[in-house]
Amino acid sequence: MKKIWNKCVLFLKQTWKGMQERWYYLTIILGVILVDQLTKWLAVKFLMPVGSVPLWKGVLHLTYLENRGAAFGMLADCRAVFMVASILGLTGFALYLFGKKEKESLLDIGLAMVIGGGIGNMIDRTILGYVVDFIDFTLIDFAIFNGADSFVCVGAGVMVLAMVLAIIKEGKKNEHHTDS
Repeated sequence: MKKIWNKCVLFLKQTWKGMQERWYYLTIILGVILVDQLTKWLAVKFLMPVGSVPLWKGVLHLTYLENRGAAFGMLADCRAVFMVASILGLTGFALYLFGKKEKESLLDIGLAMVIGGGIGNMIDRTILGYVVDFIDFTLIDFAIFNGADSFVCVGAGVMVLAMVLAIIKEGKKNEHHTDS
């Protein structure tokens, strides 16, 4: 048991050191949370009373919605399970981002965006019991979403791009060694 405890303490020390060395990712996370919470506050203040405002009629509207489910309104009746899964996922991402030794800028930026967006929505779920959504892309009848959702999706895309570029780089490296 003592061996496991010592490994946990060492991991937490390494993670703390990683947070100090990678403060700029904390800045991204906090910036995402700030932008998300500010835009949601504006939606509550100005959109809630009117419901919806077209920015480009039939294409893009700002529409106030209280989303009591998970992503895009799914799992509305499973709030507790979804919150636990979200907390575990966000904690895992943060421990990975700040606990790993190697630095992979593009992947790390994507992770920071996902963590920030996830925390932004978690703040709403915890305090309000729902997430404030307001971006309504009516051209394709898509689900109404918010800034945090956008950061999570873009961050995930950046992570996929980083992985694809790493695979290509590794393939070229292996190809170079095979030719030699």
